[in-house]
Amino acid sequence: QVQVVESGGGSVQPGGSLGLSCTSPDLTLSYYAIIWFRQAPGKEREVVSCITSNYATTYFVESVKGRFTTSRDKSKNTVYLQMNSLKPEDTAVYYCRTLHYWGRGTQVTVSS
Repeated sequence: QVQVVESGGGSVQPGGSLGLSCTSPDLTLSYYAIIWFRQAPGKEREVVSCITSNYATTYFVESVKGRFTTSRDKSKNTVYLQMNSLKPEDTAVYYCRTLHYWGRGTQVTVSS
């Protein structure tokens, strides 16, 4: 079974930063677009960010533009989501997806 694994979630105060990682022991992630989703309690899952396989295009939902960045490290087979200036409304479970494979998610909590 193909695995996609997120890590790096946690709790942080408003204005703080967290970095999430997405990797897979089964897929070479550089071949594929990677999409970050999040789902807050009581809300629908939404796309946060996307990075294409050739680094040519990145997408960010309007609410995180200027605060979140995404990048790849091919040598580590890892995609990163760097989240800065976090707000309480960023609190959610964050998921990484490639092709039709989803990770199990990692919790991000922004609270004072």
